[in-house]
Amino acid sequence: MTVHFIGAGPGAADLLTVRAVELLRASPVCLYAGTYLDPQVLAYCAPDAALIDTQQLDLDQITDHLVRADRAGKDVARLCSGDPSLYSALTEQTRRLDAHGVAWDVTPGVPAYAAAAALLGAELTVPELVQSVVLTRTHARSTAMPEPEALANFAATGATLVLHLAITRVRTLAAELAADYGPDCPVAVVHRASQPEQLVLRGTLTDIADQVEATGLRQAAVILVGRALTPAISCAESHLYDPARVRGSTGPDRR
Repeated sequence: MTVHFIGAGPGAADLLTVRAVELLRASPVCLYAGTYLDPQVLAYCAPDAALIDTQQLDLDQITDHLVRADRAGKDVARLCSGDPSLYSALTEQTRRLDAHGVAWDVTPGVPAYAAAAALLGAELTVPELVQSVVLTRTHARSTAMPEPEALANFAATGATLVLHLAITRVRTLAAELAADYGPDCPVAVVHRASQPEQLVLRGTLTDIADQVEATGLRQAAVILVGRALTPAISCAESHLYDPARVRGSTGPDRR
């Protein structure tokens, strides 16, 4: 049988892929992280499916559920918030499944940063202003960051920054980033993008911490930093759509 790691997207049930829905309907067992999931996502599961919330389970306990389902001949839908390629513990889980001889595959989902950008109506890469996006996190009491990935190193590039798992440190981070981005640099904080309780805070590195602290946000939010978030931004136009660009066949005129 197979454990299907499925990107549940930012939470909204209607942002699941068609493949994800089909796998949910066909899997007799579903493990999901209840902290970040819209309950409507679970409505796609079969009425008699075993539903297991993993938010209070450690990796050994999660693995035990996956292996026991496999030994019982049951496919498993393992829902991951956002996309499994980012901060999903996919590596740790699949390594353990390999050791047990359990087959697995991955179905992508809408990542949180993409849902946040959509809600903001923002393109994170703007011609001749910023052409890179850095997806990263910070370290307080969680898993240590590799030394070369210090936030200051990324900030020096001027790329659009998307900070995951960092909302409780927003004041410290804003002060640190202001050195490279400037205190007036636009910032957006998006909480539970696409879900009924979604919340968007817009500001600058100077005032965003005050806004976050006033709302009491402590989890399920991404922080976006960069000049690409400037409201009503004026920018150059990309070469791809430039009217002066030569297009079409270089052969004889076929009119």
